[in-house]
Amino acid sequence: MTIVSPAGATIPEVTHHVVDLNGTPIHYVSAGSKGSPIVLVHGWPETWWAFHKLIPRLAQTHRVYALDLRGFGDSGNENTGWEEQVAADDLHCLVEHLDLGSVHVLVQDISGGVGFRFAATHPGDVLSFTAIESALAGFGLEMLADVNGFGSWHVGFLGTPGIPSLMLPGRERTLIAEWAYPMMNGTEGAISEADLEEFIRSYSRAGGWRGTESLYRAIFTDKGATKTLAEAHPIEVPVLTVDGANHPFTATSFQQVSSGEFSSVHIEGIGHLVAQEAPEQLAAAVLEFVAGVDRD
Repeated sequence: MTIVSPAGATIPEVTHHVVDLNGTPIHYVSAGSKGSPIVLVHGWPETWWAFHKLIPRLAQTHRVYALDLRGFGDSGNENTGWEEQVAADDLHCLVEHLDLGSVHVLVQDISGGVGFRFAATHPGDVLSFTAIESALAGFGLEMLADVNGFGSWHVGFLGTPGIPSLMLPGRERTLIAEWAYPMMNGTEGAISEADLEEFIRSYSRAGGWRGTESLYRAIFTDKGATKTLAEAHPIEVPVLTVDGANHPFTATSFQQVSSGEFSSVHIEGIGHLVAQEAPEQLAAAVLEFVAGVDRD
């Protein structure tokens, strides 16, 4: 059995699991008992908990799975870096382990590259692709590192090998609760102190910054690899992009790597943390989108 007691925060609707996949323990939660499967992939500074308001809404009509990427949350964080393709293969192994067949995959923020590689290299696993407040290396993501433009210092800092693990232990609250979430959140009251405590808990564990280092490093080591992969294997399934404060950043990026049906939604009046700030509106958009895919 893979069922475990939650190491941190939880909600009644989910069951927690840990399973060894692709060489590392992967923590995920499951909810719902009917309908096509939806797999949720968090960004930064997040874990599966970023979806705790969204999951119950989706699980009324779908089987829902939200994982902690390796190096994040309560998944394995062994003392090695990894490439986006490794995390993409983790998704494939999870889908295979659960015998889900093809899934609707939803990614947000920095996990866009992982999700794209999952769709490009394991196309049989994917029914549809939803990207939220995200972008890809070579298709706009690198602009976030341009501090002379509209980029932010944290992108280069988090992507510098070894620096987050050297500088951030013991300072998790300062970065997450005092800087990142106030900067990203545009909806008063959307992020509770309990939410912050859960994120701080997971990033404070030993090796808690290794996943962050791996994903942000990929921005600087890509060197055209994502463009090459997109040219050979664009996303062929229906794609939905959802933007909040950074509209139309996600749509502009993912439209360039999509060769099939494409649609976009802009949720106005919120910040970057769509799943946490506007779960009802996001759930409505996602459910309408996947219902249309399921009907076809």
